[in-house]
Amino acid sequence: MTDTKVYLLDGGSLVLDGFHVYWNKGPGGEVRFPVYSILVEHKDGRFLIDTGYDYDHVQKVLPFEKPIQSKDQTIPGALKLLGLESKDIGVVVNSHFHFDHVGGNKYFPHAKKICHKAEIQQAMTPEPFEILGYSDLSFSAAAAEARKASAQLLAGTTVANSTFEGIEGDVELAKGVKLIYTPGHAIGHYSLLVEFGNRKPILFTIDASYTKKSLEILCQASFHIDPRAGVASMRRLKQLAADHEAELMYSHDMVEYQTYQTGTKFYG
Repeated sequence: MTDTKVYLLDGGSLVLDGFHVYWNKGPGGEVRFPVYSILVEHKDGRFLIDTGYDYDHVQKVLPFEKPIQSKDQTIPGALKLLGLESKDIGVVVNSHFHFDHVGGNKYFPHAKKICHKAEIQQAMTPEPFEILGYSDLSFSAAAAEARKASAQLLAGTTVANSTFEGIEGDVELAKGVKLIYTPGHAIGHYSLLVEFGNRKPILFTIDASYTKKSLEILCQASFHIDPRAGVASMRRLKQLAADHEAELMYSHDMVEYQTYQTGTKFYG
């Protein structure tokens, strides 16, 4: 595992109200937060966890989230900074199918795609309060057909390029690269634990905990399907971090993100 590297692909930023970031606690007011994807370079291949948001989709459907995304912050742009193209990625894993985690899936028609087995069905038939979360259906022809999404939003989306391997429970993608099942925010949500040869592990909470404060006070975001499961997942992440002496990294914490290594810098 000495050659394992982790790159954080900067995907730009969005805005939410503080009461959405910290459900029923706040304080309110605009909170700008980062969006990023995780690229794991391993001796067994390259694994991309999540693909960020699509700027055009957000402007059409969720403009109130005020997207800021440069060319270098698109998935093709972020990969280009590393001297890579989408064809160089062998496996794409979606931690869940909310719009800010699937927007770049369309660039990987060749790649093996992995998700929790319940997520496709959830995207097809979300609860009423989940519809905006599952608003970008370009990742799945099946979900798009079930939701009667417009053809304009789904150009190029076919069954062939949106077929997934469904998994459940904790899954080891490769030696030292483990998906941790952390439901609550979404029915099939995954976090990620990566071990290295020469440094402490990194535990990516992904959306099980938006921020460091979220985990400290066990306050999940308002976007969730099961708040009790979400709190249980947070407690599990705390215990896993302690057990593995892992560094914790959060999905949407701008203060923490500004200390992370991004672009051409890597962990390993």
